[in-house]
Amino acid sequence: MPERTTAPRRRRRLVRGAGATLVLLGVGAYAAIQYEAGSRSEPHCVARGADGEGSHELTPAQAANAATIAAVGATRELPERAVTIAIATAMQESSLRNLDYGDRDSLGLFQQRPSMGWGTPEEVTDPVYASDAFYDELLDVPDYLTLPLTVAAQEVQRSAHPDEYAKHETNAALLSGALTGRVAAGLHCTTGNDRVAGDTAALERLLTRDFGAELTVSPVGDGDVWVPMPAGATAESGWRVAHWSMTRAAELGIERVVWDGRVWESARSDEGWRAIPEDSAEAGDSDANSTASPAIVRISLFAAT
Repeated sequence: MPERTTAPRRRRRLVRGAGATLVLLGVGAYAAIQYEAGSRSEPHCVARGADGEGSHELTPAQAANAATIAAVGATRELPERAVTIAIATAMQESSLRNLDYGDRDSLGLFQQRPSMGWGTPEEVTDPVYASDAFYDELLDVPDYLTLPLTVAAQEVQRSAHPDEYAKHETNAALLSGALTGRVAAGLHCTTGNDRVAGDTAALERLLTRDFGAELTVSPVGDGDVWVPMPAGATAESGWRVAHWSMTRAAELGIERVVWDGRVWESARSDEGWRAIPEDSAEAGDSDANSTASPAIVRISLFAAT
């Protein structure tokens, strides 16, 4: 019996091997085509610490939700540690996704329960409202800035698994360092090859929603939009807006973002933030490349096709 099955088995192995080779060749050819077309990888974002120490990868949607949490904290002038606690909590509760389901009636980024007084279902699934509600409770925790993160988060959440928050602290700190603006160019997102027409109205609405009415959007023609920083703003303030904008590039049709001598472009997004050469025309372009007053984060939107 074994002798009769040896040849067929060998033939089957050869066929499977040839099939696998063809599949690999096909994948390689597809990858090469996608690379030439400008889509070098699946859309994703990477947060890095100062001097490139540590990294954390997440989806643009997750990064955008983290950016909202950070923006709300910045608007309330909360310390970076508060933002780290909030992001770590949302990482554990929802994986930074604005969920419309959860345990019992838990909803949203922080899985807040309307039945426990957190707000209506519509409110707790609003990322800004949910973040504000979390910070309200966190600020009532005595000495929350010096408590272990998992203890501070648990005082707010009252989770059945209180030790789980701690495992997210390192990655949450990387995100908060970038999204609060402390780590310049600390977050970069790689987009796919899809282009959507820019939406100035949506950009203004979301910026105002997350950062408050003090930020304004000024269209300047040819798809360029300027976001002037308030008087006395620091480079960190601009990096908060620049990072926030980049996480929403695909959603809002953002082609490029310029701030503090750096540029991020959708077409070259795999390269991250690039330094603008001092001898380029863009280097002296209407304060968009400066943190001097009036400092401006410049955003370019894709034109409608």
